Amino acid sequence: MPTVSVGRDRLYAALGRTYTQEEFEEVCFSFGIELDDVTTEKAIIRKEKHLDAEVEEDEEVIYKIEVPANRYDLLCLEGLAQALRVFSREEEIPTYKLANISKESMIKMHVKPETSSIRPHVVCAVLRGVTFTEASYNSFIDLQDKLHQNMCRRRTLVAIGTHDLDTLQAPFTYEALPSSSINFVPLKQVKSFRADELIEFYRSDLKLKKFLHIIENSPVFPVLYDHNRIVLSLPPIINGAHSAINLKTKNVFIECTATDLTKAKIVLNTIVTAFSAYCERKFEIEPVEVIYSDGKLYVYPDLSIYNMDVSLSYVNGTIGVSLEAEEVTDLLNRMQLRAEQSVSGDITVFVPPTRSDILHPCDVMEDVAIAYGYNNIPKRSPASLKPLALNELTDHIKLEIAMTGFTEVLTFILGSWRENFAMVNRKDDKSKAVVVGNPRSSDFELVRTSLMPGVLKTIGHNKDHPKPIKIFEVGDIALLDERKDVGARNQRQLAALFCGSSSGFELIHGLVDRVMEAIGAAFVPISDHTGYFIQPSDEPEFLPGRQASIIYKGKHIGTFGIVHPEVLNNFDIPDPCSFVELNVESLL
Repeated sequence: MPTVSVGRDRLYAALGRTYTQEEFEEVCFSFGIELDDVTTEKAIIRKEKHLDAEVEEDEEVIYKIEVPANRYDLLCLEGLAQALRVFSREEEIPTYKLANISKESMIKMHVKPETSSIRPHVVCAVLRGVTFTEASYNSFIDLQDKLHQNMCRRRTLVAIGTHDLDTLQAPFTYEALPSSSINFVPLKQVKSFRADELIEFYRSDLKLKKFLHIIENSPVFPVLYDHNRIVLSLPPIINGAHSAINLKTKNVFIECTATDLTKAKIVLNTIVTAFSAYCERKFEIEPVEVIYSDGKLYVYPDLSIYNMDVSLSYVNGTIGVSLEAEEVTDLLNRMQLRAEQSVSGDITVFVPPTRSDILHPCDVMEDVAIAYGYNNIPKRSPASLKPLALNELTDHIKLEIAMTGFTEVLTFILGSWRENFAMVNRKDDKSKAVVVGNPRSSDFELVRTSLMPGVLKTIGHNKDHPKPIKIFEVGDIALLDERKDVGARNQRQLAALFCGSSSGFELIHGLVDRVMEAIGAAFVPISDHTGYFIQPSDEPEFLPGRQASIIYKGKHIGTFGIVHPEVLNNFDIPDPCSFVELNVESLL
């Protein structure tokens, strides 16, 4: 969940009233967000530097508020305060509009065809007559950083550039050129760099070096120019110093270059709707015309509202309440979703450009539940759900084994190649194991294909425990399977092990009989497919002549036997052990 840090006093000023901390926590809970922490700016710095100092009385209190991951409109104080004001019925839902200017007067952005090979899309907008304070300016920059980190996927999908329009001359062009052809002074620098020099220059920069990989190996770099060939930005790395915005900036030109057009439009809408509140004409945004080389024209930002019809019975049935249409529309208006009752008696919702998270009627239903209050929803027993047959069988088997004196263990699903194969005398034929592509540790290289390594590791780490040790595990393994759409499948397995002064082979054999008896399987002569029988096997993890395969209804479902001394030595187990592993799913 993203966390937004806002000054308490500034937030209360934006809300038009003050709260006690308990009151504000209640407001947050009612709106579906959470006050995660209360701190100060200096305390944060002291914590980062590992310093101990007393809190000063004049330190500004900072609220850290957790917001839903899909609510990009709440990532800054402006959007958060507005949403809470509307929720508290202290403000009407704002109406965002495009400035009424002619197409001839509109700023133009020309897109060159070469950009299609690296970052093909660009969307733009202008905020006119902006009045920044130091706090609102910092919030403007902070919102861009937060969007870059989450929705923009660290600038790989979208890169945001903001510029002082009064320092530039339209029309603008978006191009893709060889790095050696691009020269400009980057933000916070005084020296001009070629783009390829800039890549090397920022390799030691803690912040910007994380974005170099996005374009450094490309034969062309994306770049934006104004009419006088002044560089606006080299996305997704750095803006130009010439058009840098500051507290005195009045007209802000915003451009978002992207590989994903849908996300670019959402990012642009999020910025302009939040900060158009500071424009001379509140909530009015000036559009920009983007012209592609094939002649296609687009006007951004797209502030259009789309309608969604939602069934009243779906809302009530899912939440578990009985609300009238008028009540639902009122609750949705509190969540910044204009709504009205349709002719059919259902709800028509008008989704604004700020609510990119509304994709399905379930999103509307969730907002109704939030505004209604989760604590106000009457408690009820859910309809009886029949568990999966496999889970029912698993629980039944666990109970039977536990009653025979075995203790259940849970082991890691991921393991090392050596433990899964070499240490249990098995060979890897590359046909079974699901391999982790980029493991963080050699201990977690693949998904287990057997429960045996985990159970033996448990014994190896508890070899000083009083004997005998009787443990079992029922869990999933993963096996490659080309018939599945993901290329692998899970399989439920049962494993049990006896470790003591003697091998306990007869006890494991008896456990097999008890499990088969519990599921109603009769012991039958060899080759009889109506029940189960055992026959000699030759598995490398067991002693030769002291092992057997379990055959159920004509299919091999598992093996049990005395564990081979080499395997025991590999896991540092000094005492003899007997082990069984079988496929639970085959018992259904």
